[in-house]
Amino acid sequence: MTGQQGLWDGIRIADLDGKAVLITGASTGIGAALVRAFAAQGTKVAIHYNESRQAAMDLLAEVEGSGGTAVLVQGDVSADGVTERVVGEAASHFGRLDGLINNAGGMLGRVSTAEMSDAHYERVMDLNARSVLAATRAAHPWLKRQGGFIINTTSIAARNGGGGGAILYAASKSFVSTITRGHAKEFAGDDIRVNAVAPGVIATPFHDRYTSPEMLDAQRKTVPMGRVGTPEECVGTYLFLASPTLSGYITGQIIEVNGGQLMP
Repeated sequence: MTGQQGLWDGIRIADLDGKAVLITGASTGIGAALVRAFAAQGTKVAIHYNESRQAAMDLLAEVEGSGGTAVLVQGDVSADGVTERVVGEAASHFGRLDGLINNAGGMLGRVSTAEMSDAHYERVMDLNARSVLAATRAAHPWLKRQGGFIINTTSIAARNGGGGGAILYAASKSFVSTITRGHAKEFAGDDIRVNAVAPGVIATPFHDRYTSPEMLDAQRKTVPMGRVGTPEECVGTYLFLASPTLSGYITGQIIEVNGGQLMP
């Protein structure tokens, strides 16, 4: 393996080998780190992207160059009907779907409640909340065929209300956390485990877009470990939750990955 994918050389989770997984929002940040890690386990990965085509193509080439199996699926998951198409394309390509990682999301700008428009509300909720529900509905018939997993990416913001201008983002992630617990109960009889990962302050393009250096430094100072996390430091939690051997009796849980910033 080359590059960051090489971090997983020698680490094999046997029950992920040969499985097919769709990762939304997979071209950069945590999503890209997940693609590399799952591919290193022998998992067939559908790499979803929206606008970051070149990054997605580079990631596909990296995975295939290391002997992995992947396919690109493109679409704006906040738009009507697109998420269902993305899931269908991924599952049809591999002929099965064993896992869904709902990782697509974004803040779409720091906007205070007083300045928030109805259009901004709809865009944020469609991207972060409705897309998770739509992807889950579309994936469910595929996952129940042989059992599988869903892992949602929520956020520390779901518990602490978010930073300045991020209240709506935080609320949308609270939806993700709550629906994780609900779907865990609803799908248990279908042998589908549903869990979530809640990253804290992680060095990704998310903060490049929405967080000033001064704000990021202020957030860093609230982390007991004294630093911002990396996407690769989130990956192990997703692998753990995907593996029935490692977490077969775990469902409806939200695992915090935040360097001790929040200890619920």
